[in-house]
Amino acid sequence: MMSTDSTPHGTGSTTQAGIPAVSDRNSLSVGPDGPLLLHDHHLVETLAHFNRMNVPERRPHAKGAGAFGTFEVTEDVSQYTEADLFQPGKKTETLLRFSTVAGELGSPDTWRDVRGFALKFYTEEGNFDLVGNNTPVFFVRDPMKFPHFIRSQKRLPSSGLRDNHMQWDFWTQNPESAHQVTYLMGDRGLPASWRLMNGYGSHTYQWNNADGQRFWVKYHFINDEGVEGLSNEEAERLAGADADFHRRDLYENIQKGNHPSWTLYVQVMPYEDAKTYRINPFDLTKIWPQQDYPRIKVGTLTLNRNPQNFFAEIEQAAFSPANMVPGTGNSPDKMLLGRNFAYADAHRYRIGTNFQQLPVNRPKNEVHTYNFEGNMWFDHSGTKPVYAPNTVEGSTWSDEQGPVDNGWETDGELVRQAYTLRADDDDFGQPGILVREVFDDAQRDRLVETVSGALSDGVQEPVLSNAFQYWKNVDAEIGQRIEDAVKNG
Repeated sequence: MMSTDSTPHGTGSTTQAGIPAVSDRNSLSVGPDGPLLLHDHHLVETLAHFNRMNVPERRPHAKGAGAFGTFEVTEDVSQYTEADLFQPGKKTETLLRFSTVAGELGSPDTWRDVRGFALKFYTEEGNFDLVGNNTPVFFVRDPMKFPHFIRSQKRLPSSGLRDNHMQWDFWTQNPESAHQVTYLMGDRGLPASWRLMNGYGSHTYQWNNADGQRFWVKYHFINDEGVEGLSNEEAERLAGADADFHRRDLYENIQKGNHPSWTLYVQVMPYEDAKTYRINPFDLTKIWPQQDYPRIKVGTLTLNRNPQNFFAEIEQAAFSPANMVPGTGNSPDKMLLGRNFAYADAHRYRIGTNFQQLPVNRPKNEVHTYNFEGNMWFDHSGTKPVYAPNTVEGSTWSDEQGPVDNGWETDGELVRQAYTLRADDDDFGQPGILVREVFDDAQRDRLVETVSGALSDGVQEPVLSNAFQYWKNVDAEIGQRIEDAVKNG
């Protein structure tokens, strides 16, 4: 029977097995008005794939977008690190994904939230990932608390609605959150654009140089155009008028040639300083004052290429702080150590066991690993041995022993307890400085308006009184203004 399809066979679509698909418009049926047939493989494959085309969304940082670019080192920091990507003049292809923390996949870009700032550097020594935010600190400092924090920002089990009472209950029961909450309730909680905000590694990381010297570092990506925020009113309007405002803004500006850029600075702390510094340098809720450890310029990050396929290059992009190249390393930061496991494990669940074989996650250099098989193992190793050590000619494996270049020493019994407090390790000192010395009068007014508005929306006793005291601990005047605004509102 002659085909009535206007497209000749051989130039149309195919099934996923590469077999010509006779029609993408009409299912196989018994006559034009009869029942459909189960053996219409193309129909069954089309519907089955459609049912499975969404991978599970990220639990935090679900809503986001990103772009590709280049990181170029303009200074010489080789005295601190031997990492190839930080050597003078080096250029490295980079992927940067922006996101919100609490919102689901379809949530508005302009809800008040911390913004994710996740970087993947495709270096010649393997992928280096730096997974941070647009703030230099975080809400908690122990990974045991992280799932509880995320749940408190999500939805009630009863109504399925987000709830201010639940959020403030968690925050006020965890005073270490005060520094980050102050940032969140300030202007940085509503960035005007992803192109107009800073990015931070937030954690303390390690660098080591060619001579074996070790340093502690913090990464600061300072926006070259400055930092701008939205008002509460404008953010609310955009949430309804254009829920993808930040995604659209980034894509369209790069498309027009307006390439956003950031200058990378690092704070460097000599290894021995950390043992006696007045603030725990590994506490994710704290910053290092710049008068003690000034920023050192490293280079420039520029975004200049949009993804060609959002799902393949952004939704399937997988970042993990465990991806560290020679010359870089971990620190005793408990949150960082917890994330080293949690992030990669989330990708194994969300995308698949072999998520690192996807093009967007593949390193530029050749991979030699004894991990093999598993779900979607398509970059197979042929007949190479699957065990080590072995006697197969040409086969190699790693067997270094002794102290590692990027380690640190520790001694003590196994305990479950918080960090040892140092002289300036209180939870409210740094957020108080942020309010009094960094915010101006207008920013303080907006902080009072934002916090009092949130506390007036469903927050009940005893959480309400706890929240008033929480802010009085940050700053007595600001706390009293917030309480007065709620009670007189």
